[in-house]
Amino acid sequence: MASPDLVMYEEEYQQIKDTLQRLQVDSNARVVFLVDKNGQQIAAHGDMRNLDATSLASLTAGNVAATDGLAKLIGEKEFSILFHEGERDNIHISLVAQRVILVVIFDDRSSLGLVRLRVKKASQELERTFEQLLKKAEADRGSLARFDSPFAEITDEDIDALFSE
Repeated sequence: MASPDLVMYEEEYQQIKDTLQRLQVDSNARVVFLVDKNGQQIAAHGDMRNLDATSLASLTAGNVAATDGLAKLIGEKEFSILFHEGERDNIHISLVAQRVILVVIFDDRSSLGLVRLRVKKASQELERTFEQLLKKAEADRGSLARFDSPFAEITDEDIDALFSE
């Protein structure tokens, strides 16, 4: 099931950016990305040179979607953590709050154990931020619902009459 579009507020966006910055520094990673499940980059921190952020975001979302399909084929609910090891760089991918994808790119200056430890803490912070964001969005939707639409008084008969002339 697709999640509804999310409105990002400045306060929560700054919290997300701060969390990513801490994660990048604490895990000694090259770069940290936060991507939605549709493949849109939400935020990033670190050395972005020589990286195609748009492609990375969309391919990561596709990777997670494909892995979800694999999990279901073998009877698992999901694989919440993915790890790809390369010659120079490694990618650690994890789902956060069933809503977004956290991507950490690191090299031999760090270790998988350190990255996993720091990702766990950052994921908890991001989950709290997204809970706060959802509550704020729901409150805003509730306040908007109190305003009547200027089209609320137009009936089907009014529309039919308009086009029948």
